[in-house]
Amino acid sequence: MDNKKTKDSGIAWIGKIPEDWKEIRLKELFNKKQGGAWGEEAKENENDRVCIRVADFDFERQTIKEGQKTVRNYNKDIIFKLQMQGNELLIEKSGGGEKTPVGRSILSNGLEGYLYANFIDKLPIKSTNHPKYIAYYMKTLYQNNIVMPYIKQTTGIQNLDVETLLFEIISVPKYIIQHQIADYLDKKCSQIDELIANNQSQIDKLKEYKQSVITQAVTKGLDPNAETKDSGIDWIGQIPKNWKVISLKALFNFGKGLPITKADLIPNGVKVISYGQIHAKYNNIVFINDKMIRFVDENYLLSNSNSLVEKNDFIFADTSEDLEGAGDFIFIDKDDTIFAGYHTIVLKHKQNQSNKFLAYLFMSYQWKNQIRSRVTGIKVFSISRAILSKASVILPPEEAQHQIADYLDKKCSQIDSLIELKQQKIEKLQEYKKSLIYEYVTGKKEVVC
Repeated sequence: MDNKKTKDSGIAWIGKIPEDWKEIRLKELFNKKQGGAWGEEAKENENDRVCIRVADFDFERQTIKEGQKTVRNYNKDIIFKLQMQGNELLIEKSGGGEKTPVGRSILSNGLEGYLYANFIDKLPIKSTNHPKYIAYYMKTLYQNNIVMPYIKQTTGIQNLDVETLLFEIISVPKYIIQHQIADYLDKKCSQIDELIANNQSQIDKLKEYKQSVITQAVTKGLDPNAETKDSGIDWIGQIPKNWKVISLKALFNFGKGLPITKADLIPNGVKVISYGQIHAKYNNIVFINDKMIRFVDENYLLSNSNSLVEKNDFIFADTSEDLEGAGDFIFIDKDDTIFAGYHTIVLKHKQNQSNKFLAYLFMSYQWKNQIRSRVTGIKVFSISRAILSKASVILPPEEAQHQIADYLDKKCSQIDSLIELKQQKIEKLQEYKKSLIYEYVTGKKEVVC
């Protein structure tokens, strides 16, 4: 802490504070809180208003995301009561998840005239406090898990007890110091965010490059001078002359995952891979989380042997919340006792040979576009065994399959290492930003003017 006199705040997670800072309850920063409303479908009249949802929160910038907004219809009384005026904090009171617990908040500045949904509370900031400083303070409370004791979860959804949270004791400086801290953090956080964005842009480019390397190798081979022919498949076009087109059902038998959503009462643990673990964002051939253990009766497993996956088999998710995820899969590249879980499709190999070439092929844009053009659904997208059984793939001679897979193993490993380095830089910058905000909003460091 700088050379100012200090005192003990009496607050465990803060410790010492400057002597002229005061301890107050959180609720003293705000006027009366107000819950949101979802309203009705838009009617294209004067009572239509933009409705901010938790999904619109950009927590890092403490505002809303860019892009199209939800429009709902409200009666005039609700509009008068709930429309935002600026200098208000919007806090998520219901929702959240394992990785993003409920309790995130943003500032309403720039959202004047908008309304907000029923999973959000509005906390008008008193004029005696600087809104940006208070927003940074609330962010520190969240990032340092101070909100965690106020989270309740009973039916699968997290709820934040905002009323009780507001009795939390904090320490704050005078308005002019709040203003200085907010201005300083705006400048420093903007610089950090720019560095994070640059690293993320490089990661995105590396991922695009990785995808292009995979696509080129699995559709054109490693010899750029190879003679080609028309594959007869729209999504592929020309392929090397000695490659062949074959249907998936000629290569695999099709099974389905265990027809259970929960079976954890019998102490006979086996690995069961659920569709929720199969996601393209991991961008890997193999993603098996050993923590996903379910306990099922041994006789039950024997009666559902078509759910057993073995080395060189595939598990496809048959459901996705977005079109991008349709066709996501994992490839089993090692011997293990693994069962496919609920909402999955199993591709069991007919010949005991490596299918790693196909694993890379299934990662290509061309393959995914073929699958996505056939899925059904609007809000939830489904892929069926019928869709997969009608799909075709291209195969080079077996020796070339191994050469391509080995080449991609090496090349993708190099790219993944670069991506990991960039990701580590982002995580260090995020941690630095978190500690910077904490140190200034709690008085550990002083803004030097």
